[in-house]
Amino acid sequence: MRVVFFCHSLLSDWNHDTAPFLRGLVTELARRGADVQVYEPENAWSMRNLLAERGGEETLEAVRLVYPRCRSRRYTLETLDLGAVLDGADLVIVHEWNEPELVHRIGQARARGGRFKLLFHDTHHRGVTAPHEMARYDLTHYDGVLASGDVLRRQYLERGWARRAWTWHEAADVRVFHPEPGEEQEQELVWVGNWGEDERASELHEFLLGPVKRLGLKARVHGVRYPQDARTALAEAGISYGGWLPNHEVPRTFARALMTVHVPHRPHVTALPGLPTSRPFEALACGIPLVSAPWEDAEHLFTPGLDFLMARDGAQMERHLAALREDAGLRQALAEHGRMTILARHTCAHRVEELLGFCRELGVETDSLGSVAQERVFA
Repeated sequence: MRVVFFCHSLLSDWNHDTAPFLRGLVTELARRGADVQVYEPENAWSMRNLLAERGGEETLEAVRLVYPRCRSRRYTLETLDLGAVLDGADLVIVHEWNEPELVHRIGQARARGGRFKLLFHDTHHRGVTAPHEMARYDLTHYDGVLASGDVLRRQYLERGWARRAWTWHEAADVRVFHPEPGEEQEQELVWVGNWGEDERASELHEFLLGPVKRLGLKARVHGVRYPQDARTALAEAGISYGGWLPNHEVPRTFARALMTVHVPHRPHVTALPGLPTSRPFEALACGIPLVSAPWEDAEHLFTPGLDFLMARDGAQMERHLAALREDAGLRQALAEHGRMTILARHTCAHRVEELLGFCRELGVETDSLGSVAQERVFA
């Protein structure tokens, strides 16, 4: 089975949270015997920013070592020979972080007799929060949409953007995201996330900076796109700022802390109930106790109270963090249950099984791909 992905970037996760999930999918498909090819634009801004970081080239080489099956071919729209790229493909998946022109051209190739099945993959919130932007994508000749939450799936169908759509959540690549025993504790709390464009600035103050400051926790934050006022606020809360952290280094960073938090972007709370980003999947896979700011698990992915603790406001977040600091048994119970849930339901292997099921609905032959046991990489 030959699978072709078009994505923004495969190896760079600089402000590109979907990259680790894509790498897990590519790895899992390749391990099962698929011929997987990945194409990304030559001037991808995520890759440019990664390489601009201090030690960016060395980081990129480290990512290649962690993900030996992940290789991509870089292209320009002006010189891309879609006929050659798509020749012999059985399945083509185009991620939402692509130019509308590319999305249209691939659809036209499908309409001109392409024998492959063509899917659009959406892991963002623009379909609900900025539908006028998504309306620029011509999906007329696509066979369906892979939407990272049910509310997003319904949006594609109700607006007539797609004829078929499936709910396909993100997940954890447990080859990479797993507990790292034996690490020395450096922090009481660590948070990995980007500040961004004020989509959750007030929430970060309420659920992270405020509780940490009042409890006097030793805490560290990693991420990018932190303006100076955000860095000043971190310092005033007693939180050290560690800058960008390559995603494959997250497990070891989690292993050096007692706990972490999840603070969803505002659109994921107000407009996209049931659609978490990859962050909570990765944290639970690493076996670190997690406390989340409020969001509605409308699709019953987890069991709040057993997999993680939910805080309805800053005061409750403070109480939960204080309890976790003092109670090693509570930390262990949450870590074990959360990781069990990931291994049972939310790995990249599970998502590949779901993808193959969608393919069979579309008439794609998948018998050549085997089912393989989970594999772990200790990076």
